[in-house]
Amino acid sequence: MKNKILVAFFLLISTLLVNFQGGHVAAAAEKVNYDVIVIGGEPEGIAAALSAARSGAKTLLIEERDGLGGLFTYGMMNFLDFPKDRSGKMAAKGIFQEWHRKVGGGLSFVPEKAGAVFLEMVKQQPNLYLSLNTKVVKAIVEDSKIKSIVIDTKGYKKELRSHTYIDATQDADFAVLSGVPYFLGAADVGFEDKQMAVTLMIHLQGLDWNKIKQTAKSGKFGSAQVTNEGAWGFAKLRDIYKPVDPNMRLRGFNLAKNEGGYYINALQIFGVDGLDPQSKLEGIERGKKETVHILEWLKVNFPGFENAKIASFPKELYVRETRHIKSLYQLPVSDLWENKYHWDTIAYGAYPADIQAVSIDDPGAIVVNPDKYGIPFRSLVPQNMKNLLVVGRSGGYSSLAAGSVRIVATGMGTGEAAGVAAKLAVQKGLTFDEMAANKAVIKELQSILHKKGALVSPFTANYPYQDAVYYPAIRELLNARALYGNYNNNVGEKEIATNFTFTNILKQVFLVMSLTDPKYKENIEYITKYNLENASIPLTRDEVNRILSELPHPMAEIKVSGTNKMTRGEMYTLLMTIFNWS
Repeated sequence: MKNKILVAFFLLISTLLVNFQGGHVAAAAEKVNYDVIVIGGEPEGIAAALSAARSGAKTLLIEERDGLGGLFTYGMMNFLDFPKDRSGKMAAKGIFQEWHRKVGGGLSFVPEKAGAVFLEMVKQQPNLYLSLNTKVVKAIVEDSKIKSIVIDTKGYKKELRSHTYIDATQDADFAVLSGVPYFLGAADVGFEDKQMAVTLMIHLQGLDWNKIKQTAKSGKFGSAQVTNEGAWGFAKLRDIYKPVDPNMRLRGFNLAKNEGGYYINALQIFGVDGLDPQSKLEGIERGKKETVHILEWLKVNFPGFENAKIASFPKELYVRETRHIKSLYQLPVSDLWENKYHWDTIAYGAYPADIQAVSIDDPGAIVVNPDKYGIPFRSLVPQNMKNLLVVGRSGGYSSLAAGSVRIVATGMGTGEAAGVAAKLAVQKGLTFDEMAANKAVIKELQSILHKKGALVSPFTANYPYQDAVYYPAIRELLNARALYGNYNNNVGEKEIATNFTFTNILKQVFLVMSLTDPKYKENIEYITKYNLENASIPLTRDEVNRILSELPHPMAEIKVSGTNKMTRGEMYTLLMTIFNWS
């Protein structure tokens, strides 16, 4: 009963705030000219709008839904991923930190409270106008610049103009509407149809937390950690729990505990098109049915869940990946591996490149676990568009790098930077591509962000294998999705290489090469067949010669011989020579 009263209270506050915003919303409908228009009321968009308004820009925030917070509020995705460097310091400050304190400063938050806090923060900015229940239906573009947009608010259409625009929608909808180029899923490494699983958050009440702690200690479902705020681990659940829906999987729990109840991020749903509204609705219904089955199973098998009940269902799915816009600098995952600071860094990232499963048989992977890295301003600037920035998970990153940059705390950092950059562009009469090429202006942008508490200062950091002769091979294989470092950034250089490993690497590298030269698809067909027939053969130099000589489209001729088994380090060195990596 207490939880229901609390949720009702936050809903009431949200409603009152929306009503309080009525004058603001009406004013937004009346005005037609702005300095900055932000499309998307996701946390990243709110950070961008607040930042622009606080910088003195007349700013409009447009949101299709009836409230703010997006994934946090409508998807109930409230178990926070924190970007922390190896010393444990947070790599996200500024507006994210301000909002985080207001919702309690913990591991999780009550979704309704998050929405209320976002609205309150927006309400306090006199330069910030809000238009809810509003869809952008058209972008008028001339000479690679957005001249104006047409909005639809419950059937009322109006044309608006702005000097600059920021797309903070989950799927870069506005950028695509404007004609910005993009790719889907992991298409940049040959897998357009491979998008990470979506999740329906599970919201429960009635758990016995002491029993949850005891279950964790028992190791019944694998190792786990439990605090007063939440629990995570229980990896054996993936193998023990048998879903009713054959295209779903329950992975180890991220279980949040707060005054709103208990929230679980663990249900992976496959076969959902994150860009198709009908497919997402079907995914929600499938997820609801599976949640009922999961709860009944937990009551019997997981001590602590005996009296658990479903508290509510989210309105939306947690969609991890759809589009990736093409930017002036497509941040590669090797930059994360190298803990690279860019001259135009506008925010830090420091979260593992976590590639969630794309199918029921895929375990997922951690590509790299960085210390921290800089996110360049150029990665926010899309190709072929001069007055638009894109923030959030669909920004200008490789599909692998996006596994890290996509977390909301980092995205809010890029949003805050985008808001300041938008005001600076208006003030100086520059387009964003001009800003991206002007080191003096970028220096000024960084100085403003630094004064606001954002993390942009230069740093240097060592990275794994940086002195290894074969490091160029590691870099290229990481970027091609042919090698994973996992949480310990270890590529097993001293292990004995296998034919299976070598041919799998070749197959993936050829897949990436075939994106620009289709002839290499024939090499993929050969390697696939060869792998099936010869996987158990030890990898030797003679075996490498045999493979390379029989390829339909050979690489540069490599003369190596020897019958001794090769280490993976020796294999990387050889790959560097084969593909002329340096």
